[in-house]
Amino acid sequence: MRKGTQLEQFPNLVAMFLDRVDQRGDAPFLWAKRGGQWNSTSYNEAARQVAALAASLQRLGCKPGDRVMLVSENRPEWLIADLAIMAAGCVTVPTYTTNTTRDHTHILTNSGARAVIVSSQKLAKALIPAVLFSSDCHDVIGIEDIRTGQPVNGARFHHWAELVGTGGDLSEIRARAATTGRDDLACLIYTSGTGGAPRGVRQHHGAILHNVAACIDVIANDFGWDDEIFLSFLPASHAYEHSGGQMFPIGLGAQIYFAESLEKLAANIEEVRPTLMVVVPRLFEMLRQRMLKAIEKQGGLPQKLLNRALEIGKERYEQGSIPLKDWPADLAIRLLLKRKVSQKFGGRIKAMVSGGAPLNPDVGMFFHSLGITMLQGYGQTEAGPVISCNRPKVGIRIETVGPPLLNTEVRVADDGELLVRGELVMHGYWNNEEETRRVLKDGWLHTGDIGHFDDQGRIVITDRKKDLIVNDKGDNVSPQRVEGMLTLQPEIAQAMIYGDRRPHLVALLVPEPELVSELKRDDAAIRNRLQKAVDRVNAELSVVEKVRRFTLADEGFTVDNEQMTPSMKIRRHVLKGVYGERLDALYGK
Repeated sequence: MRKGTQLEQFPNLVAMFLDRVDQRGDAPFLWAKRGGQWNSTSYNEAARQVAALAASLQRLGCKPGDRVMLVSENRPEWLIADLAIMAAGCVTVPTYTTNTTRDHTHILTNSGARAVIVSSQKLAKALIPAVLFSSDCHDVIGIEDIRTGQPVNGARFHHWAELVGTGGDLSEIRARAATTGRDDLACLIYTSGTGGAPRGVRQHHGAILHNVAACIDVIANDFGWDDEIFLSFLPASHAYEHSGGQMFPIGLGAQIYFAESLEKLAANIEEVRPTLMVVVPRLFEMLRQRMLKAIEKQGGLPQKLLNRALEIGKERYEQGSIPLKDWPADLAIRLLLKRKVSQKFGGRIKAMVSGGAPLNPDVGMFFHSLGITMLQGYGQTEAGPVISCNRPKVGIRIETVGPPLLNTEVRVADDGELLVRGELVMHGYWNNEEETRRVLKDGWLHTGDIGHFDDQGRIVITDRKKDLIVNDKGDNVSPQRVEGMLTLQPEIAQAMIYGDRRPHLVALLVPEPELVSELKRDDAAIRNRLQKAVDRVNAELSVVEKVRRFTLADEGFTVDNEQMTPSMKIRRHVLKGVYGERLDALYGK
């Protein structure tokens, strides 16, 4: 296919997909593992299924503009369903597989979804009761067999295989695509949020196409655009994965492999050998801890090589080069350490793009020193979602999130808040004019993030406006910075900082499971080890940032207990509701 440096100006996402189908034909497109073997779906076959499902949705009564909810783990059918919904002129409403019945009820009711596609009986268990409460949802499509019993609230149940098995006229969806413009609504993505009920972000076709074109600009000009291979594992219902891990690969004419699970991700990376991956910082934090422990157990030469690699990596990062005396050690590191690390990542990775949450600079430096190219980006669901990304040609600085994307305006308001303007900005929140007016003013998206530009035009995020802790003396403290430093300690798995309008900071900590096992769940011993970890962090913090006391959480922060969002951000309001009294009590001691 054409390997240009920019993406053509498509009227909508379906038109982009059909163009890639014309170019790629029977070339493999989507891969999934079944029976221990990777099996592919070609571009042509995916297009046939998209056309068949789009026609079926229309036969079921779905009209242009109707919302269709999609509840599925990452798999080829997810993307085929997404494209088919849009090809029918409808609007995709992707939701997290971890959603509760309450979550599904809110989204079904708020969006007015006309139909829902669900992948399995397991996911249908939380969904079907929500359909019972819905007055708008008339059809439920099961990708796998769904045991339904009697019709729920008049809803009809359908089998995926029957709807995509036959037919599929591409001329019909081409005709439909010709009537859809860049300003038309493509999907409603409900932001899980760190507080309050999820809000439906109205992402139009142009917003996502803007992101795809701008990301292709990065790859084509900084790395070279070739036959790219992606490994998808972040929730496809998240805007970051939807645009970056699904639509972006289509724009590149790439292949997408769907990881089996998070537990098998490391093995899948070695098998698939991806060239690009869209990731979140938490993955790197977990990999770093795992690698450190493995090398620590080996001791000897591996430990010395790692320590030297980190020293040389930091020197090269800060100075731009290393002195002649370090060349022999650098060569040994490349041959004995970096080569092994590269193979663990498949051996042909161009870059791993990190977004969704802030990347701790120490974690970034660790992987930089081991030869893994990491591009930290920045964005929001309300902006496509990608706003900026580090680029090698500009110079990768781990403490920044890079320059704004192509055709993206970013400016800093008087109070330091970052404002964004361009086609990537959403058209507003679904059925929520008040919130829309709050964040969209005179065409500018008010991000709620505090930051500035460095001397090379790269964005530096310093704080989250609403997450800032202001102590009783008026000092501002960024909790994310302190939390990031705490979780780099091998004893601490997770942390939340607390102390708004208080004299000092305290913390809620989750110890590493291995530490708990090692100390045989001895509470006093665990607290003693955690105190030493906190002391190490405090030694590097200013007076107002120091953590004076801490308490232990009863369990880890997870999506299932609603203490983390699906994009792995802690939900402060939930944690404060659970542990508020315990944290407040730390000030009375």
